[in-house]
Amino acid sequence: MTDLGDNIHATAIVVDGTGLIFVGPSGAGKSSLAFDCMAEARLSGKSAALISDDRVIVSRRDDQIIGRGPASIRGLLELRHSGIVRMQWVEQAPLHYAIVPVASAEADRLPPEHEQLEVTTSIHLPVIRVPLSVRFPLSHIFALIQSV
Repeated sequence: MTDLGDNIHATAIVVDGTGLIFVGPSGAGKSSLAFDCMAEARLSGKSAALISDDRVIVSRRDDQIIGRGPASIRGLLELRHSGIVRMQWVEQAPLHYAIVPVASAEADRLPPEHEQLEVTTSIHLPVIRVPLSVRFPLSHIFALIQSV
């Protein structure tokens, strides 16, 4: 980790002040799921913006975990098999939850309680697993956040 943070492979968005970082291997569906969440947010009248796609610089500032994007890819999101699109973006935002996209066939019926993801060696976030087949991913995520 540098003083500027750790540059990790992920996609991050902010919806109505809640920062979500989508993690998983390449091709797992992070960007598409983040895009779907932002579209759903806008359709329901919520604010939504991209923090960064593909690479997120994660750091700790006081009691907050902050995500920001490298300057070279700000505002750009890759939709696999479709191309790169420009999105409304913010330079940085606090991150609150790690979103893990899962294929329905691979998903545990009930995930571990109080699951945490080690984003970096010193930064951990609560995990929310989201099946890629879910029709309204943002509603799914917010329902799970409210149930905690």
